[in-house]
Amino acid sequence: MSVMDILTLIGYIASATIATSMVMNSILKLRWINLFGALMFATYGYIIGALPVGILNSFIVSVDIYYLIKIYSRKEYFTTLDIRSDNKYLLAFLDFYKNEIDRFFPGFKYKPELNTISFLILRNMAVAGIVLGRQIDKKTLYISLDFAIPEYRDFKLGNYIYLNKKNYFTNLGYEKICFEPKGEKFIMYLIKMGFSKQKINSKTMFVKQLNIEN
Repeated sequence: MSVMDILTLIGYIASATIATSMVMNSILKLRWINLFGALMFATYGYIIGALPVGILNSFIVSVDIYYLIKIYSRKEYFTTLDIRSDNKYLLAFLDFYKNEIDRFFPGFKYKPELNTISFLILRNMAVAGIVLGRQIDKKTLYISLDFAIPEYRDFKLGNYIYLNKKNYFTNLGYEKICFEPKGEKFIMYLIKMGFSKQKINSKTMFVKQLNIEN
């Protein structure tokens, strides 16, 4: 493969990377992917002597870095808002995000009569996600739905609920919370949040012990 072929390939990869960034729902993912694409394009432009391409994409790189620093350094406010299992906003939320919920929780069907807890997760006072759960026994809570809307899928909601706000569950008397496996990506999320695979009532679950620092 000639040098020119390699440079052409770099240009195509850079174009594909930037195009991919444009379809990201998450602003964080968009910024990171766009940064790598623009960096490749800037390198490509300088190597082939196309200064306008190099300079423009260098500017895009600096803009992406600026906003990534802002995102990571920004102080955000998180809280939860308990709601009734028949809350009209809850029902409208589940209906609006039905297809998205089905992607992460295949076969999920809402049964309000089984709910023990229902709460919204607020991020800077905007509704960012929802958690629904039901009691398996006095010490164990099964989470039937943990859903973040696309704009907020950056692990911050999970960190807040399962790492920083464990006392929400312990104050209700629960010593562990559990999920059924729902696909590889969701399993990776649970592991990151400190869950581990265990058997509960002969079913394989991912469980987090709330009285253990993890």
